Amino acid sequence: MKDLIEKYNVPVPRYTSYPTVPNWDADGFTKEGYIKRLESGFSDANAEGLSLYIHLPYCESLCTYCGCNTRITVNHKVEGPYVEAVLGEWKLIREHFSEKPKIKEVHLGGGTPTFFSPENLKILVKGILLDSEIATDASFSFEAHPANTTEGHLKVLRELGFDRLSLGIQDFDPKVQKAINRRQTVEDVSRVVTQARDLGYRSINFDLVYGLPFQTMEGVMDAVSKVIELRPDRIAFYSYAHVPWMRPGQRAYDENDLPSPELKLNLFRNGREALLSAGYEAIGFDHFALPTDSLSLAYKSGKMHRNFMGFTDLRTPYQIGLGVSSISDIGNAFVQNAKTVEGYIAKVQKGELPIVKGHLLTDLELIIRNHILNLTCQGATSWAESPSSEKEYIESRIDHLIPLLNDDMLVLENESIRLTKVGETFVRHVCAALDKDFVVDQEKKRYSQGV
Repeated sequence: MKDLIEKYNVPVPRYTSYPTVPNWDADGFTKEGYIKRLESGFSDANAEGLSLYIHLPYCESLCTYCGCNTRITVNHKVEGPYVEAVLGEWKLIREHFSEKPKIKEVHLGGGTPTFFSPENLKILVKGILLDSEIATDASFSFEAHPANTTEGHLKVLRELGFDRLSLGIQDFDPKVQKAINRRQTVEDVSRVVTQARDLGYRSINFDLVYGLPFQTMEGVMDAVSKVIELRPDRIAFYSYAHVPWMRPGQRAYDENDLPSPELKLNLFRNGREALLSAGYEAIGFDHFALPTDSLSLAYKSGKMHRNFMGFTDLRTPYQIGLGVSSISDIGNAFVQNAKTVEGYIAKVQKGELPIVKGHLLTDLELIIRNHILNLTCQGATSWAESPSSEKEYIESRIDHLIPLLNDDMLVLENESIRLTKVGETFVRHVCAALDKDFVVDQEKKRYSQGV
């Protein structure tokens, strides 16, 4: 395994989308083209239900490891104008809907959604749901910082229909927490979990990160042990993405403070084994869930999906992103909003959709996207019954797959790919072999290391 780590420790995409954002076609994209696709597919998408992702960017302090779009402030007067802008954007989008939207999923991300007061979150969510139909199987979720999430937050959001929450843990080691400027205690987490369960939340997720500065095997295994005791329904055990050229906050520590690639992989492997021994099931390549959780059930039934937020048990034709830097995915097109709060609010106030870039997928990209989703969500993909043009493309990528085959990462037979146990660890590399845009030498400043 050590030889494989050295060989494949190169930058590769995380494939939360395809094409990846750096490969969106700026020259071929027009806002008008996107709107046309949005409108033409809306009725069919709405019949299944829409997903809404709402980005709430504010945090009171900067977590130095974070790769999200955030705005650091202790001034809570920013809440009202931002909520007003998001509701204004939703109104602008609804002008392109031919019927009342049916909401199947709402997710509040950030930033720190619980930076906002319970009262302002109530104004936001009620405004979004006003004059909308709520699907009978709707699922609402939000991300929360254990240290600042109050019972008031949990009560208000539960009353609005939220039944899932995700807590950012990352690590419990004080030295690691100091380095990444992310401080919360086991007691903070336990309090929020107990309150949420008492209020009827049906699924609680913990985020853990391996590969952070100053992490040791002892510290990570201690964190995993504490997490197992708290028994969340889901666990996302993420690889830290070190991209200081994109996220200057990561320059708060040196590359020498990070675990070696070999130690980093062993942190994951040992943590994984502990979670499996505790009764969690491995989902995809970095998620775990109890057998009764909806993510496990979706994985077993082949219905699990991967999007910009990771693995999910829901797949809707349209995922509409609201708020600064949010990305919308309507199946055959992506768009992203303005990346600064000021730019975002200014566009909305002018009555403009705050879109600043996007991508209209070609037929070939839709094919590649489907195979990448199959590999990341099911560990296998096949083109045996595909049209000849699709077969021709996949066969043109065989040379890229052969080195991975020789390294026992996949089985290639009967016009199909199936990941091996080794391949599950390196699935991003297998996906990259099918990616028409991926060239290792050109990606060194775009993506994090593959190990």
